[in-house]
Amino acid sequence: MATRAYYAEEKRNKADRLVSEYAPLVKKIALHLKGRLPSSVLLDDLIQSGMLGLLDAAQNFDASKGASFETFASIRIRGAMIDDIRKGDWAPRSVHQNTRRISEAMVELSKVKGRDPTDEEVANYLDVSINEYHTMLYESSTSKISAIEDMGVPSDAIVFENQNVNEDGPLSSVMHEKYRHALAGAIESLPQREALVFSLYYNDELNLKEIGLVIDVSESRVCQILNQAIMRLRTKLRDWT
Repeated sequence: MATRAYYAEEKRNKADRLVSEYAPLVKKIALHLKGRLPSSVLLDDLIQSGMLGLLDAAQNFDASKGASFETFASIRIRGAMIDDIRKGDWAPRSVHQNTRRISEAMVELSKVKGRDPTDEEVANYLDVSINEYHTMLYESSTSKISAIEDMGVPSDAIVFENQNVNEDGPLSSVMHEKYRHALAGAIESLPQREALVFSLYYNDELNLKEIGLVIDVSESRVCQILNQAIMRLRTKLRDWT
């Protein structure tokens, strides 16, 4: 009995140390998400939900699964923030409708043309001007998180390089690996500018303003390009969602 209590206390102490050590990671992830969200979403709220995710990670981390704690915690922290944000919905119905219309247009045009449609082709399909289409993209991107996690697959399936989190066993590991390959192929097939923006945002972790300076466009245009890339990827990966 005393031994069980000792190990329980050790586990709690280890979790407390992990939470203390990785607390700065919560703010880093919160700042990264805040850059793509409306001003109504407060940084403090993201940090608060992220800390709960960190605590959950510290209490449930299993080093034998092969992932580092930072990788495991990043997934739980980001997931907790996204789950909290999803509880509220600040976008008007028209924005959701336009988002669906754009996605449906991309699917249909891709089938007909056998390639990714251009901005102009999607705008023509929707019977709107190119400026109206870009506005629709911008409103869609600022009404929700334009994140890889929103593509309809578990967040732990999306871990790059050697970061593997196999919480659900061998079968899950195989499926996640197949998804990663499908995702990589879909990203490579994006139009050049969209692939560049996607890479700068997710791999290099530049913010929208920094990316705008790199490709010489406005911050709002970067937001539009990024959201269009996300929509294309959802279309390409719809069999996985």
